[in-house]
Amino acid sequence: MSMTNLKGRFWKVGRWFGAVFVVMLAFRLLYGYVATSTGRGDDYSDDFFSSIENLRRNYAFEKFAPEKIALKKDVAVSASMTSNQKFEKTASVKSKTSEFGQDEKLIKEKTLAYKAIIQYEQNLGQKGNRQIHLLIGVAPAMFDKFYQEIQTIGAVKATEITKVDKTNEYRQLNAKKVSIEKTLASLNELKSKGGQISDFVSLNDKILEIEEKLQELGVELGNFDAENEFCTVKFSLYEGATEKSISLIHRLKVALEWTIKYFAILVCTSLGLSVTVFVLLLIADKLKLFSALASNLPQE
Repeated sequence: MSMTNLKGRFWKVGRWFGAVFVVMLAFRLLYGYVATSTGRGDDYSDDFFSSIENLRRNYAFEKFAPEKIALKKDVAVSASMTSNQKFEKTASVKSKTSEFGQDEKLIKEKTLAYKAIIQYEQNLGQKGNRQIHLLIGVAPAMFDKFYQEIQTIGAVKATEITKVDKTNEYRQLNAKKVSIEKTLASLNELKSKGGQISDFVSLNDKILEIEEKLQELGVELGNFDAENEFCTVKFSLYEGATEKSISLIHRLKVALEWTIKYFAILVCTSLGLSVTVFVLLLIADKLKLFSALASNLPQE
């Protein structure tokens, strides 16, 4: 084999190994960006408020302009009922900050400035790892602006807004109230009539039970009253150091170290396999194995 052919093969193999090295380096560099962006920080997917029962429920009211068309009487009544919507609108904001005390004070100042109400507050953890969770009732007209304003506090990690129509639920509660009131009126009418003492005691217990249900229903309907119309903001603030961005030089350094290490392993493994195959071929040639196999093959 001439020196020219040897050099040609050497450069051909070298180009292949060089291409593999570049591909491995690019892969590790890309992996560094993806891994740090998806795995950095804590998991903020859990909702603190979902584990708490009997939280204040806020409902808002929205009136739609009726359509200017001629309607029959029954259709007009139906249209007027659907023109008013009761809904529950909830925003969730989770932020992380290294200035916990300052930002805790800031969120309460903003709440006061927007004439909102802190309906629930929970403080957890020790200094250096503190948390505060606030349930804030905000007037519907101020909701969007307040929601945008509190996202300037700390480093926002998660946000969510949900809106659920409660119009049918509100109507069902009113219908249930009317039904209970009619039942109570009928029982009170029976109470005014004479009868046995045992029947009177049983009737009185039934009236007390109905009155208790009516009171509970009144509390539920009270949440829909005009003076209680709020939208809800669930704000969670976590204490912790802000993440520092990783420089490109550092990423290249880490990627290069990883590539050199595993490229060397790949080269050594490939060389070892090549030497092993070469030695096996030499042994087979020395032992005339190929000739023996060829002689044993059936002749055509």
